[in-house]
Amino acid sequence: MDENHIKAAYELAKDAYGAYGVDVEAAIARLSQIPISIHCWQGDDVGGFETAGAALSCGGIQSTGNYPGKARTIEELRQDFEKALSLIPGRHRFALHGSYLDNGGVFVDRDQIEPRHFQSWIDWAKHIGIGLDFNSTFFSHPKAADGFTLSHPDPAIREFWIAHAIACRKIGAEMGRQLGSTTVTNIWIPDGYKDIPADRLGPRQRLLESLDKILAERIDPKIHLDAVEGKLFGIGAESYTVGSHEFYLGYAVSRQVLLTLDAGHFHPTESMADKISATLLFCPGLMLHVSRPVRWDSDHVIVLDDELQAIAREIVRSGQLEKIHIGLDFFDASINRVAAWVIGTRNILKALLIALLEPTHKLKEVERQFDYTQRLAMLEELKTLPWAAVWDYYCLQKGVPAGMDWFGEVKCYEAGVLAKRASA
Repeated sequence: MDENHIKAAYELAKDAYGAYGVDVEAAIARLSQIPISIHCWQGDDVGGFETAGAALSCGGIQSTGNYPGKARTIEELRQDFEKALSLIPGRHRFALHGSYLDNGGVFVDRDQIEPRHFQSWIDWAKHIGIGLDFNSTFFSHPKAADGFTLSHPDPAIREFWIAHAIACRKIGAEMGRQLGSTTVTNIWIPDGYKDIPADRLGPRQRLLESLDKILAERIDPKIHLDAVEGKLFGIGAESYTVGSHEFYLGYAVSRQVLLTLDAGHFHPTESMADKISATLLFCPGLMLHVSRPVRWDSDHVIVLDDELQAIAREIVRSGQLEKIHIGLDFFDASINRVAAWVIGTRNILKALLIALLEPTHKLKEVERQFDYTQRLAMLEELKTLPWAAVWDYYCLQKGVPAGMDWFGEVKCYEAGVLAKRASA
C-alpha cells in the first residue's frame, strides 16, 4: 500500500474520531503496549517434540488438514514463528506446551521435565525480545489414554500428573525469571466421561486435592502466575467434564489464581465476552484463550466477527488490561500455518484497536442518564468510522506490511521454505 495514501487516510480518520472525543494517537499507543500470547501449537498441529513425528492422541482435541510444510523440528517452528512475527505489529509473546521440550533426542517423560529442557527456548526468546507463557500437557500420553489425569482413581496415575504440573510451574517460573517478564502457566485437563457417570463428585474431589498439591509452593507473582481452565465438554467427554467452568471458577476465586476463559469451551449460545467483567470482580486476573469454535470446540482461526469484537470491547471497557492476559488457541492444518498465525493475531489486534477507538466514556455517560436512544445511535455510527485507516497507519508505524501486502511475503516464504520441507 502507498505510504502517502495511508498517512492521508489516517489524518482523515483522526478527524472523524476526534468528533467523538477520541484521541487516536493515544489509542494506538495503548495498543502497542498490549502483548498477545501466540500459541506454538498452530505451527506443528499440536505435535510437540517429545519423540520424532509425534502426533495428537487422546484428550479431546484434534487438528484437521494436511497443508504442506508443517514444522518438524524446534528450529523450523522457531523459524516459522519469527516469519509470522515479522508481519504482525507490536511486541508479543510465545506460548509453549510441556511437550515442546528440547530433549536433545533423548526421551524425557512428563514428570521428569526440568527448566534445562526449555533453556534453548528461553535463550531464543531473549534473543528475539519476547516473553514466554507455558502450558502443562495432559494429553497424547499413555497415562492419559483412559481419559483421566489429575482426577484419575489410581493414585499412582494422579501422582504422575501432579509431578508433571509441578515441573511445569518450575519451568514457567524460570522463564519469567530469566526473561524479566511474568509467565502465565496454564492447567487444562481432558478428564471426563463419554456417557452419564454414576459419580460426579468423586472425580472433582480428587481434582481439587491434586490442584492443591500442585499449587502448594508459592512462586513470586512477579515472575510467574498460575491459571486454571475449564471446559463444557470434549471428544470422549461429552456427558461429563470434571474440570467444568463452575469448578474452576470456584477454585480460582477460593485459591486466588487466574481463571482461563476459552472462547470454545462454553455452550454455543454463551458469550465469553459477558464472563469477563463478572469473573474479574472475584478473580485476581484472567487468561483468555481466544478461538473460534464454529459448532464445537474446533479451534478455527479467529476472524473479525461480532464475538471477537465483543471480547475486545469487554477487555478494553473493563479498564483492567493489566489483569487480563490475552492468548490465542486455534490450530488449523488445512491452510498455511504461518498465515494462520498472522491472520489470527492481526485480527485480535484489529478488534482491540476498534475497542480502543470507542468513546467509552461518552457511551457510559449517556447510559447512566438512561439515554438508550443515543447509546444505540452512537454504537451504530461507530461501526462505519474509518478504523481500518488507523490500523494501516499502525502497521506502517510498526514497520510491518499494511493491508494484504503481508500475504505476498507468506507466499514467498512458502515457496522458498515450506515447499522444500514438503518435498524432502
